[in-house]
Amino acid sequence: MPKGSTTPWSYILVRLLFKFVLKIFYGTIVVENAELIPKTGQPCIVCANHPNSLTDALLLVTSMPSRTRNMLRLTAKSTQFGQRTFTSWLIESAGTVPIKRRKDHNNNDVDNSQVMNKLMDALELGDAVCLFPEGASRYHPTIAPLKTGVARLVSDVLSRNRDDPDFSISILTCSITYMHRQHFRSDVLVTFNTPMMFTPKDNPELLAPVQHEEIKALTARMQQQISSRAIDSPSWEFVRSAKMATRIYAPLGTRMSLGDYVRITRTFVEAFKASDDTQKSKRGAEDQSIEFTKEDIELNQLRRDLKTYQDRLVHWGIKDDRIARPLSLRTITMRMVIRLTWFICLFTISLPGLVLWTPVFITTFIAVRNFKRTGPVWDTFDEIAQYKLVYGLFSGLSVWAACILFTLPSAAITTVLVPAMMWMTLRWTEDAVSAFRAFMALARLLCVGKETLKEIRMTRQDLHSRLMNLAVGTLGLPDDPEKFFVERGGKQKGRVRSTWDSGAKYFSVRRRRKRDWNETLRLYDQVDYPEEG
Repeated sequence: MPKGSTTPWSYILVRLLFKFVLKIFYGTIVVENAELIPKTGQPCIVCANHPNSLTDALLLVTSMPSRTRNMLRLTAKSTQFGQRTFTSWLIESAGTVPIKRRKDHNNNDVDNSQVMNKLMDALELGDAVCLFPEGASRYHPTIAPLKTGVARLVSDVLSRNRDDPDFSISILTCSITYMHRQHFRSDVLVTFNTPMMFTPKDNPELLAPVQHEEIKALTARMQQQISSRAIDSPSWEFVRSAKMATRIYAPLGTRMSLGDYVRITRTFVEAFKASDDTQKSKRGAEDQSIEFTKEDIELNQLRRDLKTYQDRLVHWGIKDDRIARPLSLRTITMRMVIRLTWFICLFTISLPGLVLWTPVFITTFIAVRNFKRTGPVWDTFDEIAQYKLVYGLFSGLSVWAACILFTLPSAAITTVLVPAMMWMTLRWTEDAVSAFRAFMALARLLCVGKETLKEIRMTRQDLHSRLMNLAVGTLGLPDDPEKFFVERGGKQKGRVRSTWDSGAKYFSVRRRRKRDWNETLRLYDQVDYPEEG
């Protein structure tokens, strides 16, 4: 069996550096099914959805355990090579292979034959190659139809090794789901799917000359695998309504893993998609046998009612759990005092460290603001996280180096103390923002009249009843989610796990103890998305 290429030092540096940066930028990165990754020496093509530009590739590189796979050979659009930028250096030094795209060459034909030969050579050495078959990164909740390049590459490799009885190649699909891809301290789910194995003996239909239908069938199989573990929605409105449905079905505080949260939300998205009147009308124009059922009408109305309910919560600045679990005036007042006190304490001890973070925040803010002006939402928002990561890394390293230079007599201490202080400041600030956000939500609750609260509560009770009928009766979800997910496994990543951490009821050094997977480092709940354009 091939042994795979030797890992270049630059790749090891990039992997270590960005594993650190990604853990700072995202609050929780959950990797599922890493045991399914083929080991080094087994030819493998890794394919994933592509919602977040270069960040997707960095996530895949850092999500693969080095003891299982020493290297993931990346591909990127050719226009990112040969530039005098850090991003260009980063891509080239990691052994990335340039891919020419028609859209970058005035829609003229492009020749990638040499690139394909390089990829086949790497696969025959036992390497893993990363390809994004959507063809381009895009800020949209829909996974675009996959291009056939991966299936053709598999066919070409198998054909070139048809006389080798021991040769095999795998396609490892991966589904990446960001809660809020461009927001600081949001969460990410990386799910590896069961590999598809191919050999010349078992898959003669993929040997040249291959039928186009076989290529299309393999591509469709890949698309089904990727979309089955990701939130694949026709619009942001569906995602917003599905997340609202998930919060009502499994109230705030339910001990769900991030994977369970994504799967429940995806289940609601799929239900809304199946009954979407707009899409059905389009299909009905071509197929007169498609009819609207009573269930379709009820589901469409439920989706609209969820949107209306969410809009009312946003208008008043209150959270769903305060509607589901009403509090007395005394309890609200007491909790406001506790939250405000906790915020003041954490913010006070964070102030010295925030001085170090200020240049980082200012640099990334200016860089992202200028970048947003270069194009519309659909063409720029998928690269915001990339800009924040790169500029945050540079400015953070500059702050660290400046502190060492200013404290040269005790530089050995500063070298360790500054990163530790910045990390603790981040953790204190994260919990301080959460405390202040809870304080403001409680304060706004006092501003809502009793009659309005009663009306909103009755609306929620009606939505809860209809959602439970849908979830349990139609979708087959558990009838008691709070009990089910506790028994399924309450101590998952994103919650406190170790003995050291679990001793602190309200604070964990390693990561924030989130009750809501929709949470980001902001003073308000992130429930809306930019217009798609």
